[in-house]
Amino acid sequence: MNYQEAGVDIERKARTLQAARRRIEATYTPGVIRGLGAFGGMLAVPELRGLREPVLVASTDGVGTKTLLAAQTGRYEGLGFDLVNHAVNDLLVQGARPLFFMDYIASARLEEAVLAAVLASLAEACRAVGIPLLGGETAEMPGVYQEGALDLAGTIVGVVEREQIVDGTKVQPGDVLLALPSSGLHTNGYSLARRVFAGWDLEAPRGELEGRSLAEALLEPHRCYLEEVSLLQREGVEIRAMAHITGGGVYENLPRVLPEGLGAEIQRGSFPIPPIFQLIREAGQVEEGEMYRVFNMGLGYILVLSPAMAARARALLPQAYPVGYIMEGSGVRVA
Repeated sequence: MNYQEAGVDIERKARTLQAARRRIEATYTPGVIRGLGAFGGMLAVPELRGLREPVLVASTDGVGTKTLLAAQTGRYEGLGFDLVNHAVNDLLVQGARPLFFMDYIASARLEEAVLAAVLASLAEACRAVGIPLLGGETAEMPGVYQEGALDLAGTIVGVVEREQIVDGTKVQPGDVLLALPSSGLHTNGYSLARRVFAGWDLEAPRGELEGRSLAEALLEPHRCYLEEVSLLQREGVEIRAMAHITGGGVYENLPRVLPEGLGAEIQRGSFPIPPIFQLIREAGQVEEGEMYRVFNMGLGYILVLSPAMAARARALLPQAYPVGYIMEGSGVRVA
């Protein structure tokens, strides 16, 4: 017997990684000392120079069952952006900027074309935010994963000056909730969405989606909000808190950044809801409360600002919507 007969092809993985080397190394910043092939990636961090009290911020997450839709449709080119942008947004909530990213790709059998597409997407996403894809793990594990399934996860590390940490302690009743729109489901709620659309034609254009197909709408990549938040901070807009609306929707994510004794109200009709969410609700007969508990509903990222700062932010970001306010109490209500 040999390893390949047991379901693991070491040479196939090595060929694919070697083919992707140029794309991966194109993400390297001047500080990269060791990257692809090393037992541990090594990075000199010039960004830490000049910081009085740098704080490292780290996060690990995955793409979830969105990968099953990618496999079903053969569309893998957005998955890297889903993973990297999600991770960057999570760091951004606390005011941190990303330093490097590391990935984890696993399946029962690593198809060369699929692995190449995912690695290319990851590299392109890292280049877009200016960080190196410093290393990772590519694993073939028959018996652990279902045939045809792909697991994609990653870890990001960033840095923030301690005195610039955004922690929500300055939030007050009457502060404005300013939302940056999502591009769709982002990376959450796909187990429900896949169940709702089981058996549907994913490639046919649909009038409910303004001529787009379900595949296009469901696999739209996760947006990154680094550029918008950086613009506000460069222009001196004080941000009191930020929330990345991921799994658990607005009900679970917004309270995570609010001080004890404060809650929030989201006002219906104050923001556009992408058509894909309305289609999910109608096709699956999903209650409104469940929709807001599972999906972002178009609220990709929420900033908490004083009324004066909210006015300045809207002038800088016309695409942002005032969607509610902070109130005394707890939790979030949609009214």
